[in-house]
Amino acid sequence: MSTGKGRGGTGTPATVVAAKAKIEFTLHPYEPDPDADSYGQAAADALGISPDQIFKTLLADVDGRLTVGVVPVSASLDLKALAGAAGGKKARMAEPRDAERATGYVVGGISPLGQRRRLPTVIDESVSALATVYVSAGRRGLQIELVPADLVRLTDARLAAIARG
Repeated sequence: MSTGKGRGGTGTPATVVAAKAKIEFTLHPYEPDPDADSYGQAAADALGISPDQIFKTLLADVDGRLTVGVVPVSASLDLKALAGAAGGKKARMAEPRDAERATGYVVGGISPLGQRRRLPTVIDESVSALATVYVSAGRRGLQIELVPADLVRLTDARLAAIARG
């Protein structure tokens, strides 16, 4: 892995946050499929990696507060588990426009890193079993690979069992 510095055309708020933190990361560009049913699965396929190693970033409304859930693309977000992990009672998926407005990213390219506003974040605990994890680097067609501990630290996340399936 490298620090990812000096790579023209790939600067996003997510990569800026990672570079400023001086963590090691690798950027993985790929050609996004605009017709894909699942942006995350399409990224895993394009990069030739397991869908258990690439995590999607989803936003939910937990008792009126936007909350980030990060789970493997091979799984679904368990809204009840997310609500509990975030200290709430009820969760529902956020409206895409609300997610985009809060994060500064477009759906399909929402990164847990470098969001416009720091939101409470919960990452599925399965990330701890991985040597590295891939998440969106802030735009469709670009993934950032980093060690899970750095992802948790940079997002100030809590780990919990929030994935199902």
